Amino acid sequence: MIDQGFEKNSKVTNSVVDNILNCKTKDESGLNDFQKLPTDELIAIPRVGINRFRLPIILRNKEGEVRSHDATAAMYVDLNEKKNGVSMSRLCSILQTELGAEITSPQSLNKVIDRYRDELRDETDKDLIDEASLKLAFSYPVKQKSLRSANWGWQYYPVKIQIKHSKKQGRELLLTMTYEYSSTCPCSLSMAKQYEEEFRSGKTTEGSGIGVPHSQRSKLSATVKLDPAKVFFIEDLLMLIKEAIPTETQSLVKRADEQAFAILNGANPMFVEHSTKKIAKIFNQNSEFILDWLVEVEHLESLHSHNAAAVIFKGVEGGLSSDSIF
Repeated sequence: MIDQGFEKNSKVTNSVVDNILNCKTKDESGLNDFQKLPTDELIAIPRVGINRFRLPIILRNKEGEVRSHDATAAMYVDLNEKKNGVSMSRLCSILQTELGAEITSPQSLNKVIDRYRDELRDETDKDLIDEASLKLAFSYPVKQKSLRSANWGWQYYPVKIQIKHSKKQGRELLLTMTYEYSSTCPCSLSMAKQYEEEFRSGKTTEGSGIGVPHSQRSKLSATVKLDPAKVFFIEDLLMLIKEAIPTETQSLVKRADEQAFAILNGANPMFVEHSTKKIAKIFNQNSEFILDWLVEVEHLESLHSHNAAAVIFKGVEGGLSSDSIF
């Protein structure tokens, strides 16, 4: 059996080498175009393309300003079982043409996907490609006012925009944002205040009379499915998250801001379960714009050497779920 399999693989390899050495398909300039040759292996590939392709993109924020970002792109199409490969450079050139001069929007992203489905098939008499996707990842800067002083700083949010077309689900537009915040443990805060009261009343003489509850930098990653027909800015998602969890980490603080942050944390103690439920309520209240959503939450514990984590999603049938994470 091993010898038969080896012999079969050798024949396939020899066929590939022969096609390389005797490629009869040429491009417009007369160079060998091995990629366009058919294959007799008859194995389809669900996703073929490029990732980590870098380019500047243009985005409009709510104030009307236009910013250019150094983004990375991942772009894929499905490969027909009879095709030898896809034109990787065509993926890049289409993306650069469509996003090089236009503001990145649902409309411009749709153009990219439509061209991928059309132009990556090589032969115009064939059906449009079934599956195509594009994901852009970049840091989105927003001016953040200090909590109490007259200062401000830049806050950078990791953002992903993904558009995909599939035979099964049609066209989908997803927006993902990572948000960092401070979480004060309610249990730790309660015990710290209990200790301080017992110290004041003379029940204990341990320590200094000041109990410091543990709190930590925390983060959530929110993915929302948007209605492409509705106007929705990246800041809109940010504002919803801030409404649910106001203890965002700060970019520039003076002493007055630091005290204000301590007060804010004291007013918003939370387990990972609390922050998860808060964000779920906010997203469900805005279902006009957010068709589906999934949130991953992680508290990078200062008390424990492990992290507390949670995942929650809207629960749309066939939609985003924890199954897509693990």
